[in-house]
Amino acid sequence: MYVLVMRHGEAGWHSIDQERELTEAGRKGCALVARQIARSPWRPREIWSSPLVRARQTAAIVSEILNCRVAEKPFLTPDDDPGLCLDSLLEEPPASRLMIVSHMPLVGALSTLLVDGHRHGIPFMTSQAVALDMPVVGPGCADLKAQFLP
Repeated sequence: MYVLVMRHGEAGWHSIDQERELTEAGRKGCALVARQIARSPWRPREIWSSPLVRARQTAAIVSEILNCRVAEKPFLTPDDDPGLCLDSLLEEPPASRLMIVSHMPLVGALSTLLVDGHRHGIPFMTSQAVALDMPVVGPGCADLKAQFLP
């Protein structure tokens, strides 16, 4: 299974956290990264998205470029436990190539959990994505294969 983990695009600060929307630069950054992924062997078949506005907008942009469906998942908000996402991957196996669109600190903690088996978290820029090869779903079972930057 290939898993792409992506942080949402740049969002404005003019509203409460759950309602923050992408800026024009955020929309462009998401599209740029999606076009890079479209040319890669890690192109996803499905996207799991946080229900927060900026992540939904990011997933919609990426979905349009990559032509794949989006499913909102309630366990992908910024402060959720990455273990909930891992549990869902085990319980509800997705397509063989999945993209997860979420927020910091979750994207950093989830990527670190999948690659290194701990939850300390690595930093992610807005619109950044990483491709992980995970032959077996579990902590420390993934290898970082590629990084996509806006």
